[in-house]
Amino acid sequence: MRVSTSWMQQQSVNTMMERQGDLSGIQTQMGTGKRINQPSDDPVGATRAVELTHLGADTDQYQRNITSANARLGLEDTTLSSVGNVLGRVRTLLLQGMNPSQTAESRNDIAAEMVQLRGQLLGMANSKDAQGDYIFAGNRTGAVPFLSQSGGVSYVGDQGQRMVAAGPGLQVATGDPGSAVFMDIPTGNGSFAVGAAAGNTGSALAGATGVTDPSAWNGGNYQIVFTAPNAYEVRDSGGAVVSSGAYDPEKGGTIAFKGVQVAFSGTPATNDSFAVAPSSKQSMFDTLDGIIGALRQSTSEAGMQNALGGQLANLDQAIGTLTQTRAGVGARMNALDQQGSLNGDLTLQYKTALSDVQDLNYYDAVSKLSLQSSALQAAQLTFSKLQNMSLFDYLK
Repeated sequence: MRVSTSWMQQQSVNTMMERQGDLSGIQTQMGTGKRINQPSDDPVGATRAVELTHLGADTDQYQRNITSANARLGLEDTTLSSVGNVLGRVRTLLLQGMNPSQTAESRNDIAAEMVQLRGQLLGMANSKDAQGDYIFAGNRTGAVPFLSQSGGVSYVGDQGQRMVAAGPGLQVATGDPGSAVFMDIPTGNGSFAVGAAAGNTGSALAGATGVTDPSAWNGGNYQIVFTAPNAYEVRDSGGAVVSSGAYDPEKGGTIAFKGVQVAFSGTPATNDSFAVAPSSKQSMFDTLDGIIGALRQSTSEAGMQNALGGQLANLDQAIGTLTQTRAGVGARMNALDQQGSLNGDLTLQYKTALSDVQDLNYYDAVSKLSLQSSALQAAQLTFSKLQNMSLFDYLK
C-alpha cells in the first residue's frame, strides 16, 4: 500500500474536522440546554419527544376547554339561580293571592307584580355569555331563543347542547337548551293533573295529589263526578264507572282509584266534576300567564282557588325542573374540575418524560466538552506536525 504525503495530510484534516464537529455539537447542546436539537442527534429519542410534545399540547388544549366550559356553566348556574329567585317570589305571591281574605283589587296588584316578574324571567331566558352567545339557545347561539308573541312565549332555538372535549374521550355539555329548562315542564304532579270543570257551582277544592301504585296507574283520562254533595263516581273516557264512594263535605277526604289519589275539601254541588288527565308539557311563561289570568278572573272563589291550585302544582314542577337542571350543571362542573386536576398531573408527567428524553445533562456535557476540546487540540497538533513533513526529508 502506498501512503502519500497528501493522503496523510488529508487524513489529519479529516480528523481535525471531525473533532471540530463534535465540539460544535456539544457547544450547541450546552447553548440550547437540549440533548436533541435535530432528529439525527437521536432518531428514537426525537420521535418520542415529538409524541410527548403533542400529548402535552393536547392536554393544554383540554385545560383551555375546561376553563372556557367552567366559565359558561358558572354563568348558566348564576342565571338559573336568579330564575329560581323569580319563581320563588312568584310562589310567595301566588300563596298570598290564594288567601280568601284577598280582594279583587289586591289580587290585581299581585297580578301586576307578576307581569313584571314574567318580563324578568324572559330577559333571563335570553341571557348571553361573555362572547355574546345566547346561553339557552342550544346550538343556535347567535339568535334570540325566546320570542314573546301574542299567543305567549315561543322557543326558536334547537334542542342541541354545545360540547367540549375535556380529556381523551370525555365530552362535557357546556349548556342546556332552553326548551328543557323553560318550556317542556310537566304539569300537575308530573304523572297527572287535576282540573275543575268551568261549570262547577259548589265550593269543592282539589288539593294534594299523588300516585300510590305506579303499576296500577295507566295514564288514562278520567272524570271525578260528584253525583251528590256526599257521593262521587270516577268515570273513564268512555263514561264507564271505575270507582264510586261516599264523600264527607264537612271533613273532606281523599278519592283513590287506579293507583292514584286526589284530596278534596269543601262542599261540591251535584254534577260538579274534576278532570284527571296525564301530565302534559307547559312552559314557565304559560304557568305565569295562567296565574295572572286566574288572579284577574271574576269567577267564583272556588273556581279561582281551583285554578290557582292547579297552577301552583305547575309552578312547583317548574321549580323542581330548575333544581334538577342546576344539579346537572353542578355535576358537570365537578367533572370538569376533576378532569382538570387529572390533566394537570398528566401535564407534569409529560413534561418530566420530555425532559428525560431531550434535556441535556450538564455534568456529562461539561466532561464531553473538555474531552472534545482535548481531542481537537491533539488533532490540530498532529496536523501541524504533518503539514511540514515529506518523504524527501529522509533523503537529506
